[in-house]
Amino acid sequence: MKKNILTCTIIYFTLSATVLAQEDMKAYSSCSLCGMKLDHSRNRMLIEYDDGTKLDTCSMHCTAAEFAAHREKTLKRLQVSDYNTNRLIDAKKAYWVVGGNKSGLMTKRAKWAFEKKEDAEQFIKANGGQISTFDEAMRTTFEDMYEILR
Repeated sequence: MKKNILTCTIIYFTLSATVLAQEDMKAYSSCSLCGMKLDHSRNRMLIEYDDGTKLDTCSMHCTAAEFAAHREKTLKRLQVSDYNTNRLIDAKKAYWVVGGNKSGLMTKRAKWAFEKKEDAEQFIKANGGQISTFDEAMRTTFEDMYEILR
């Protein structure tokens, strides 16, 4: 009986997270910078500045471009899609996986975010890469952008 209740609870919360992610996707359907459609994007990021401005990006690449273009703005909140659930999580607290054999979006080195460290570690076992902080992932994004110019 306890096992059934636990299973039902897990299913309920999983479905709830999926519905919330889908509702959020209706509000932001494309990248504010490049226009790419955001359907179920595992790279999606939501930027919120302290002046109330919110914008959605398709990737860490477009987020970095936004930050570079608007250095005068103060960041209030930054969220990213969890790789496994597509649910928005705090980008700075996420466990980032940089590199590996799974192609990323708009980048030389893929960058994937995970809410749970165990999920990031499982991803690395299957696809390679290394766990990084948000700052390290952002640094590699700018490095990859610079490499394009060389």
